[in-house]
Amino acid sequence: MKLSLAYSLLPKLLNLMMEEIPSARIMVLLMDKMNKVVFKESQEIVQSDNHKINTEIIKKALEEKQPIIMNDFNEDSVLLDSANNLKNVLCLPLFIENRPAGAIYLERKYGFGPYTGEDLEFVIAISKPINLILKNRVEFQEIGEKNIELAKPFLGGKNKTFRYILNLIDRVKDSDAPVFISGESGTGKELVAKAIHQNGTRRNGRFVAVNCGAIPEFLLESELFGHVKGAFSGAVKDKPGLIEEADGGTFFLDEIGDLSPHLQAKLLRVLQEKEIRRIGENKPRLINVRFISATNKNIEKEIERGNFREDLYYRLKIIAVELPPLRERREDLLFFLNHFLEKYCAEMKRERAYFSPRALELLMNYFWPGNVRELQNEIQRCLVFAGEDNFIKEEYLSQKINPNRECFTASSYDFFQARAEFEKRFLNQALARWNSNRARTAEEIGLSRQGLFKLIKKHNINVPKKSATEKKETASPNS
Repeated sequence: MKLSLAYSLLPKLLNLMMEEIPSARIMVLLMDKMNKVVFKESQEIVQSDNHKINTEIIKKALEEKQPIIMNDFNEDSVLLDSANNLKNVLCLPLFIENRPAGAIYLERKYGFGPYTGEDLEFVIAISKPINLILKNRVEFQEIGEKNIELAKPFLGGKNKTFRYILNLIDRVKDSDAPVFISGESGTGKELVAKAIHQNGTRRNGRFVAVNCGAIPEFLLESELFGHVKGAFSGAVKDKPGLIEEADGGTFFLDEIGDLSPHLQAKLLRVLQEKEIRRIGENKPRLINVRFISATNKNIEKEIERGNFREDLYYRLKIIAVELPPLRERREDLLFFLNHFLEKYCAEMKRERAYFSPRALELLMNYFWPGNVRELQNEIQRCLVFAGEDNFIKEEYLSQKINPNRECFTASSYDFFQARAEFEKRFLNQALARWNSNRARTAEEIGLSRQGLFKLIKKHNINVPKKSATEKKETASPNS
């Protein structure tokens, strides 16, 4: 398709959108990395120089990488225009090469009624040809050449604890000191190990990983240390062990807490002597390997029970990294949701998908006991159930996340529903921002603690138990 023909289609698409979703204004914007508008096409019922678009909503949609429907009837709302008319806004962020690059923006006044989920579904369908047209823009070709690297281990987020961990990784990546990573299953322990290896001086060597709990002990010893021909029945030739194969690189022992006492003793000797002996061999072999180990167990308790050697524990734990569970990183949930949504859409060679507002709310409110791994699985599942649909509705969610089996409805919200929806979304975002600290959240948003607790109960918002910080803040001076 020629470029001029493609651009001539854009006004027609906007006209079609205007027919299906009557609005005071419909606009397509293309923006650069600095959020500067480099291209704009719009359709308006009434032209007005004073009729400004709500740029804050566009910025929010681009930051969150999810569509926004605002049907806010508060008289103090930012959706009031200069004539004090109430407005409704629908904003869909646009993506080119997995980078937020613009938006489709619709707005209308109170007389038209609020936007619905059905309206959003239609806009998402229209966005496909619009995206194809925008990809040909010279401005984007110049600013979009450098894309996000997805090949390296994915680590990121806004959580303070995790930012500290990222700084720690940067400080220890070039050292040969053993690293001990602890955290619940699914928190990304192997990703941290890979990040240390791939960013450090050993990145040109091999990264070899083994799960100590997944291989029977009689096989694990041979896998770790290797064997010589004739060492046991079935040893028909010499075989190097995995530790030996990691020479010059990094060896990752996952679930180290499941290692047997016999193998713990052998591993301790390797750490002390920097050498290994294959099974059936007397000659030691020098190795140059950095060891990183991980566990979801409480090793101190395992030591007390006699299940783990204390001397090995302190050999492995020269540098300790403790990964927080996802429920303590709620401000990073949207970050992870968008990352994996982009990742799996790219792998499936499909257009970028979006969650319905209610589906997104259910995902944000879930406790995620399986952490990041559970989140990955849920997003993959949603995309499979959505099929060719790029609009992920609440019925596509698994039952544990959507226990009441809520289904997508295109019906409009009335005043009270709109206000309740806004309150609930606002409170969830505020609680996530201040790490579910209710006292801090109440103070920051201008509510009393009692007022916040009433709203949490009213909207049935799931808030984790008090953090240590909050307990300290609420404790009496004499306690």
